[in-house]
Amino acid sequence: MSLLAWIGIFAAWSLFATWVLRWGGAAWMEGWKSLAFVDSWGSLWDEAQIKLYFLCLWIVYGLWFLAGLFVPAWRGLP
Repeated sequence: MSLLAWIGIFAAWSLFATWVLRWGGAAWMEGWKSLAFVDSWGSLWDEAQIKLYFLCLWIVYGLWFLAGLFVPAWRGLP
């Protein structure tokens, strides 16, 4: 994967995560709508739990993004 595509994918994910964490996305996702974004067990979560889930994902993806900047072989999915 090219560096530009790698940066673009992470930027899109960051924008989505920011919507969930700061701009009301977690409140919108509560209930059955979270099935598309979290999983079947996510439909039982409240807004704070959805925010925590996306924050943890953002941290993991951020570390993977940084690693992929320096080691291009790590950019591909396993």
